[in-house]
Amino acid sequence: MAHTSALVSALDEYVAARDAAVAKARSELSVSELEASALTCIGEQPGIRPSVLRGHLGVTAAGVTTMVDRLIGRGLVRRELDADDRRVNHIYLEVDLDEEPWVALQRFALDTEAAVRGESADAADAAAQLVRRITERVSARV
Repeated sequence: MAHTSALVSALDEYVAARDAAVAKARSELSVSELEASALTCIGEQPGIRPSVLRGHLGVTAAGVTTMVDRLIGRGLVRRELDADDRRVNHIYLEVDLDEEPWVALQRFALDTEAAVRGESADAADAAAQLVRRITERVSARV
């Protein structure tokens, strides 16, 4: 077995730390990974239609309906009928993902961004370019 480079180890540690932080936030907020993804999608696209949300999440129409109903029941989202076509509905957040406690879902990413800003621009750019080149090489083989 080949020796793991310091860079690969550092990337693995970053991914593990990110995943642990997000899992902890989801646990504390009592949302599943799928629900957290749905909340993020709805936050990025207020008024999203269930069919579009389904496509983003890769679940069935029944799965989206069940999940949205569950999120409505918890007061996290609301469903509004379309003014022009009552067969269509739109989903909106009832919580602010940029405020406590919901910002916890993004905290690791926000803290990472702040830490990167604490580095020199040259170092950050060089690291970004290196990771992008590595990702492109590896992705080309998948």
